[in-house]
Amino acid sequence: MKAKAGKSKGAVFKKSSDVKGIEVKGYNFEGDLDFDRFLENYMSTGFQATNIGRAIDVVKKMREDNVTVFFGYTSNMVSSGIRDVIRYLVKNRMVHVLVTTAGGVEEDIIKCLKPFVLGRFDAKGSELREKGINRIGNVFVPNDRYIKFEKFMNSFLAKMLEKQKVQGRPLSPSEIIRELGKEINNEQSIYYWAYKNDIPVFCPALTDGSFGDMTYFFKKKNNEFRIDIVDDLIRINDIAINAEKTGIILLGAGVIKHHICNANLFRDGADYAVYINTAQEFDGSDAGARPDEAVSWGKIKPEAKSVKVYGDATIIFPLIVAGAFRK
Repeated sequence: MKAKAGKSKGAVFKKSSDVKGIEVKGYNFEGDLDFDRFLENYMSTGFQATNIGRAIDVVKKMREDNVTVFFGYTSNMVSSGIRDVIRYLVKNRMVHVLVTTAGGVEEDIIKCLKPFVLGRFDAKGSELREKGINRIGNVFVPNDRYIKFEKFMNSFLAKMLEKQKVQGRPLSPSEIIRELGKEINNEQSIYYWAYKNDIPVFCPALTDGSFGDMTYFFKKKNNEFRIDIVDDLIRINDIAINAEKTGIILLGAGVIKHHICNANLFRDGADYAVYINTAQEFDGSDAGARPDEAVSWGKIKPEAKSVKVYGDATIIFPLIVAGAFRK
């Protein structure tokens, strides 16, 4: 049976409503490159490029509004060259509270002792194991780096135990990280500049890495050694409560994401939020949750300016820094 032409044409060309908005348009590479215009053009490109443009805009507004910026990043950011971008922000006091994981602390210190090197994603694990080389994606970390770190940590932890005895109480992770930055005394270190600029660094999972391995062996010989994580919980929550306005910038997810968002719950939500990660929300994970889910918990304000950018932060975050933080 033949379909009626008029009916099928009406189904294909249904009458449309007028749509107003930004014209979808890419950057015109004719002529010399104008980097500022190049970044501005992300907003009109579409897909995740537009979300990068929105993220730049949200971070600019954070800075104009003079908010307290809670900046979180997972350890792989410090494994990569993003460590140097983070150091730039901390050195220049462009962020105010740091939250990271154990690897995000120790790998910064290890890089001060000896650098990481580029390798390959497809390097065979068994062959690397034979050579004493650890792989983080396409970054190689030979075991000699950890041997240097162990020597450094043995001396450092002994000093922390003495400090604990003098103060008559255990140190918190943020106090230990501050002392690490002071001890390493290296301008290439994120935590050296955090120490110099009095920027607190919170690490609720400080023992989940080589730092934990070192404390395991140290505590076997010094049973009185303690680390008090509850002091830091009080401290980060109080910072959020007492801030006039807050902004969240997250590279990655997991514990760093929840720790920052949960602190902002105590002030009825952050005023700004930028998430950058690859996690999806289909499994109900906090890692994959979009900012609007945090609104339902009271961790981000309903009227907050927020955006999630889906993608690799090693590509995305330098563009955001170039667009919103560049001096």
